[in-house]
Amino acid sequence: QVQLVESGGGLVQAGGSLRLSCAASGRTFSSYNMGWFRQAPGKEREFLAAISWSGVSTTYGSSVKGRFTISRDNAKNTVYLQMNSLKPEDTAVYYCAARRTILPTYSNSVDYWGQGTQVTVSS
Repeated sequence: QVQLVESGGGLVQAGGSLRLSCAASGRTFSSYNMGWFRQAPGKEREFLAAISWSGVSTTYGSSVKGRFTISRDNAKNTVYLQMNSLKPEDTAVYYCAARRTILPTYSNSVDYWGQGTQVTVSS
């Protein structure tokens, strides 16, 4: 069992930056591949970024590639999402995800979800 708790969301102006954190409980965090998704009102949950258990491999969704960076610190049981050059269309609830076997890039194949953190980007 893995419990995930996101933090770092808030209100930011367009062009600004935020760093989200996802703290995981349990001794097996380092064996999980981790990811970030978001969901805006009335829209489907969207894949943003994923990182392998070792941190060696990363992949990004097309809407955030070049602006967002995923990283992890296994010693702290934490995964991060650095978000730069934020746009109003980035406004959404951001979710942390964990999957044991492969990178979590599809919302219907995630083992564990966090509760989400709201990010609002003003124009």
